[in-house]
Amino acid sequence: MSAAPAIAAVLFDLDGTLIDSAPDLAGAGNDMRAARGLPRLPLEHFRPMVGAGARGMVGRAFDVAPGDPAFAELRDEFLARYEARMLQETRVFPEMVAVIDRLDAHAVRWGIVTNKATRYAEPLVRALGLAPRVAALIAGDTTPHAKPHPAPLLEGARRIGVAPEACVYVGDDLRDAQAGRAAGMRTVAAAWGYLGLGEAIDAWGADHIVATPADLLNWLALA
Repeated sequence: MSAAPAIAAVLFDLDGTLIDSAPDLAGAGNDMRAARGLPRLPLEHFRPMVGAGARGMVGRAFDVAPGDPAFAELRDEFLARYEARMLQETRVFPEMVAVIDRLDAHAVRWGIVTNKATRYAEPLVRALGLAPRVAALIAGDTTPHAKPHPAPLLEGARRIGVAPEACVYVGDDLRDAQAGRAAGMRTVAAAWGYLGLGEAIDAWGADHIVATPADLLNWLALA
């Protein structure tokens, strides 16, 4: 794997790339099932669909989708339950701690661009100790568009004060690769993430695929 050219900033997706939030997202879905006398489902049943948020979790828990008469009520209940428990088990991926430590040590600014709404993203980032360190936090409702539109990534670069072409965007979903390309950034697909149930990671068109956060450090020439 060739090393990346010199970069000015690294932007990360949040869920599945920087933090492991699947246990709390799945937990909210299972809490809903338990309240209805249904058996809990294994984490791996939910994990691939974490990137789809409430839509994905409700779909996995109850096999309903937007447009189903029951969906809106289930979605609203899911969001309320998730907000109440979203810090019980969620953690920064341990190997990603080393990545952001090394970025800080080399004075490489980094930010977060997520489709998670501000009401969830800000408390999470603050509680996980990332708020004083992150140069920009762009949530799903920060700009008029969410990923795969490039607007959130471009806003992240603007707030950090660097050109998009000097940024790398790291994510674990097809939409991340699409948004990064549309923003003119180099894109890295994080194979340790949730990945979804659609196209395989090597079909996303990302500039690079990294199996582990340590591989990301090597590619960034910061190991």
